[in-house]
Amino acid sequence: MPTYSIGQAAGLLGVSSETVRRWADGGQLRMDRDGAGNRVLDGVSLAAFAKERGAGQHPVPGEVQTSVRNSFAGIVTRVLLDDVIAQVEIQSGPHRLVSVVSREAVEELGLAVGVTATARVKSTNVHIDRADGRS
Repeated sequence: MPTYSIGQAAGLLGVSSETVRRWADGGQLRMDRDGAGNRVLDGVSLAAFAKERGAGQHPVPGEVQTSVRNSFAGIVTRVLLDDVIAQVEIQSGPHRLVSVVSREAVEELGLAVGVTATARVKSTNVHIDRADGRS
């Protein structure tokens, strides 16, 4: 079974090493000692914790009902417009998502740099919702 150092676990979870230590000390993460006496987390319990923690990450304002399970609330960082097509980039925590949508959709949603939006990923498609519910 793979094991991870506190620093590696922190990087995977997107938090500080101190946060991982607090979670372990509080019993939320199972931590053991390796042969050299270093504190390590086993991969199976770390994966379960990451999955459980990820279920509540990036909540979508208004809890829109959708079949798409991978939603990333974030901020629009770039919009490139052509005559018909647009490319929209969203930064959601450590994730950069890029979607190619129609120019008409960008204009209707009022997507621009600095606007809060949610990227929804299903299969190979990235859908974008304006976070404030504006239509």
